[in-house]
Amino acid sequence: MNRKSIILALFILVAVAQLFVPYKMIWDREAILKEGIEIKLKTAPIDPNDPFRGKYIVLDYDENTIKKDSIEQWSRGDKVFVCFRNDEDGFARIASVTREVITDDQPYVKATIGNRFWNDTTSIRIEYNFDRFYMEESKAKKAEEIHREAQRDTSKISYALVSVKEGEAVVKDVFIDDISVRELAKESN
Repeated sequence: MNRKSIILALFILVAVAQLFVPYKMIWDREAILKEGIEIKLKTAPIDPNDPFRGKYIVLDYDENTIKKDSIEQWSRGDKVFVCFRNDEDGFARIASVTREVITDDQPYVKATIGNRFWNDTTSIRIEYNFDRFYMEESKAKKAEEIHREAQRDTSKISYALVSVKEGEAVVKDVFIDDISVRELAKESN
């Protein structure tokens, strides 16, 4: 094999690899959205802009802490699995946090331990990796404002619809009183 053939083969290999990696990332996210179990998590306020990735709503969740009898065995940055169960209103609540993969049929996500608290009770904060909801640039600013206002209004219920599959999660949509922020942003233009 001559030098030109080797260079051409390497070039083709690199080109295929560069196409495969983003395709695989998109494919995996789409599989979670199509085949995953949907859970509803109530949100808490925050919402910035990332100049490199576009407009999004940053999501913090009401279900981000769990009380533990002893928190010494948990350290900031520990990788954990969080299992959810629905409450009577259909919202996901933390059922358990463990270091082992969950094998029952309940939805679970991979997460990280954040802060530990020793106030009146001992509890740990869970940091999820699905804390951003990206939107079309033209609607994102309005949706951000609508979400922020809903967080201030205690009569409104704001939640994220999250699709969960084998520990991975993707935010499908954000709702305020069961209406998508996409629709609310579109209506207010």
